[in-house]
Amino acid sequence: MGHEPIRSLELRGITKRFPGILACDHIDLSVGEHSVRALVGENGAGKTTLMNILMGLYHPDEGHILINGSEVHFRSPNDAFDHGIGMVHQHFMLVQNMTVAENVALGMQSAHKLFRLDLASVKKRILEISERHELPVNPDAMVWQLSVGEQQRVELVKTLCLGARFLILDEPTSALTPQETDELILLLQKMSRELSIVFISHKLNEVKALSDTVSILRRGRIVFEGRTENHSSSDLAALMTGHEVELPRVDSTGIDRSGDRGLLSIRELNVLGDRGNIALDGVSLDLAPGEIVGLAGVSGNGQRSGSIQIDGVEIAGSSAARIIGVGMGYIPEDRNTEGIVPSFSVRENLVLKDVGEKQWSTAGFLKLKAIAANATGLRERFDIRCPSTDTAAGSLSGGNIQKVILARELARGPKALVAVYPTRGLDMGAIEFIHKQLLERRKEGVAILLISEELEEIMNLSDRVAVIYKGKILKVVPGKDATKRSLGLLMAGVVDE
Repeated sequence: MGHEPIRSLELRGITKRFPGILACDHIDLSVGEHSVRALVGENGAGKTTLMNILMGLYHPDEGHILINGSEVHFRSPNDAFDHGIGMVHQHFMLVQNMTVAENVALGMQSAHKLFRLDLASVKKRILEISERHELPVNPDAMVWQLSVGEQQRVELVKTLCLGARFLILDEPTSALTPQETDELILLLQKMSRELSIVFISHKLNEVKALSDTVSILRRGRIVFEGRTENHSSSDLAALMTGHEVELPRVDSTGIDRSGDRGLLSIRELNVLGDRGNIALDGVSLDLAPGEIVGLAGVSGNGQRSGSIQIDGVEIAGSSAARIIGVGMGYIPEDRNTEGIVPSFSVRENLVLKDVGEKQWSTAGFLKLKAIAANATGLRERFDIRCPSTDTAAGSLSGGNIQKVILARELARGPKALVAVYPTRGLDMGAIEFIHKQLLERRKEGVAILLISEELEEIMNLSDRVAVIYKGKILKVVPGKDATKRSLGLLMAGVVDE
């Protein structure tokens, strides 16, 4: 690791092609010492590909990487680490059933002595780094016991322990709570006094808070570079998408739903969480046709008791096939494990819930032409950007995976829809698109339960907002009366008089 500090890092003419897609198209980028460069762009614009090239995970088809003016060639991430470049990926690279110290030791060659692992020196190094950068972590904690925010700190500590002086952060706040996000931004501001940082994000308020300069990627090309302070969030959003982005708002003025029947009706729902805690404690809620109810708070999972009805049909405890059959749509929290089968093609993922005669012939064979035609239509209607509908869904960007899930759920014409964090980690253009789709379904009479940690999203889209705290619904407020402050207080358990 005996390389000189990185005073400047430069990418020149970096080009990378994949089958059917030009991911990076002659990109030039330079980052100086102790500076924070934001890299923004829509899902699939080429940001992660570019950083993977810088980390030695991919090799460019054309172009050069220069450190302090001299060209370098990275054959693997080890070469990048040796030069002091480290990356914290959007999906953490931690082994869940190992301790923090063991995870750090995996990459620290200095800890591997002849026939033994020097864990004591690893723990000492972790504590030094955590004190210096105010990153409190417990070296003996098991990773699976840590919250998402704590795991992120472990990733940062691990990267710094491996000698990184130049940090690449890929969507570092996508799974954090608002409080954890604020803490991370403050932390990175302090760290930038000693390190250079490239910060990939869709959240333009964070880009404004943290970065000195910003580069905007659109379809593999850099379309803009400048000082962050000279541009508003809406300027950056327009540069990113190529058009003015205006998030739609629900209009529920003059609507009285007090006499409406409950299309989706939840009665006395009790749920035991996976740690034995009470996740839901006697929750009751009614959603009328064509109503969006936002649920602010934290969701749990586990054993359930109580009643859930769609259009008068009881579905609590029913099989997935029956729940789908009575008209329930579902956008899950974890799109990669619950929303799609990553190794299946886009067209296969789009028919996962259609098990009837539409996709199967009487002889029991798949109707491949019908499945392909269905995918072509939905790809166009939902602007799913993929080389072809034969592409494995798991290889798409997050925003496009979300559009695949949305297309499948909405094309089935559900009566009720549960949408959990539907825009987590997505860019402004994709958020605008998804919000418009949800409001369209509201107009068509679908009852929508929207679960989100983005208060702005809940306030923009909800006819009513229900706030859940320690398993109970504390209060249901009309969407037009909800403010960030009032919802924040309720989420913390404070009920105003």
